[in-house]
Amino acid sequence: MINILIGVAAIAGTLIIYLFSIKIHEKHNYTFTVPVIIATFVIVMVLVVFQIPYETYMLGGDWINHLLGPAVVALAYPLYQQRDVLKQLLFPVFCGTFIGAFVGVSTGILLAKWAGFDQLIIFSLAPKSVTTPVAMAITDAAGGATPLAAVFVMIAGIGGVLLSSTIMNYFKIDHYIGRGVGMGCASHAIGTATIMEESQLSGAVSTIAMVVSAVVVSIITPGLIVLWM
Repeated sequence: MINILIGVAAIAGTLIIYLFSIKIHEKHNYTFTVPVIIATFVIVMVLVVFQIPYETYMLGGDWINHLLGPAVVALAYPLYQQRDVLKQLLFPVFCGTFIGAFVGVSTGILLAKWAGFDQLIIFSLAPKSVTTPVAMAITDAAGGATPLAAVFVMIAGIGGVLLSSTIMNYFKIDHYIGRGVGMGCASHAIGTATIMEESQLSGAVSTIAMVVSAVVVSIITPGLIVLWM
């Protein structure tokens, strides 16, 4: 009974913090005020200040994790809305997504290997650019640590949101296909939700890139681990 109450409190606290973060982002619309960034920072600070063990928070956090799958599926709605346009863009979107997935996995493995990290870290880092449920499944199959994979996915998503505007503007990537594919491949659902605010069409492209990237990364990661290790 106590565990249930703690779980409910963790979920309620997370929702309150996230809703508060949305209000801040609506009032101060900057890259670094994206709700997931603020909410993550506040939750970590609360756990540290009040010395709440991670395992205790996850009594409710696990329930939230189970909603990751349905949340990703819900992104199919803008995909459906833009289906006619996307039918005309299948080739460039799929080509860009495949290249992005290949580069994302390869650079993760090679840079981690060059930095001297052990295999556990490398296997957990390899699928960092796909959405959390998929990354955790790939990591588990590869022999990595699924909690680490979830952390790396968050870092990739938040990092992409923070750096995407600067990088895309510097390289003059202003077409919605390039911006959508880039965010979907590199920053999965976090990036997709962010670029959806910029353009629903870019968000739809990012959604399909995220989905295709998840499939491609699932297929190529074991082979690339063998190749680069």
